[in-house]
Amino acid sequence: MNVTWLLPDGSEISAQVAEGVNMMEAALANTVPNVIGECGGSLACATCHVYVHEAWRAETGPAGEFEDAMLDATEAERGPGSRLSCQILASPALDGLKLVVPAV
Repeated sequence: MNVTWLLPDGSEISAQVAEGVNMMEAALANTVPNVIGECGGSLACATCHVYVHEAWRAETGPAGEFEDAMLDATEAERGPGSRLSCQILASPALDGLKLVVPAV
């Protein structure tokens, strides 16, 4: 599937991501700035925080209960579409996904 990260400076990074890979791993593999993934995707930090583009929020669904609590610890302000990218898995239904990377 194709994913595009919209960066704070207005630039974009697009990449092909294999099914089942989480968006934090994909961001790290594609050197997306401000997506750190300090905990390695174990849902123990909030350093992979992104905003799901408005057009994709229904497809990615809401944050789970524990993820929702972790989002309270993000460095950038929490907002509509806030998700931890480690919790979004690539799937054919998400082909074309756009994620907004917060400025930190």
